[in-house]
Amino acid sequence: MAEKDPKEKKKSVGPLTFLRQVRAEGNKVTWTSRQETIQATIFVIIMSIVIAIFLFLTDTVISMFVNFVRGG
Repeated sequence: MAEKDPKEKKKSVGPLTFLRQVRAEGNKVTWTSRQETIQATIFVIIMSIVIAIFLFLTDTVISMFVNFVRGG
């Protein structure tokens, strides 16, 4: 395992400097638009419903098959 160079220690910064750096990094982020967020949310909800229906139907079919094999 490679050891870290002691010269590569991260420099400690004060809380105000840290908050300025956080704000600067936040400004660099490309945020999605409101419309894109709404579309993605709707897509996730629809896909969740589709998967829930698929799992329900699969479970029902498997349960019917198991009951048939067991003779009940």
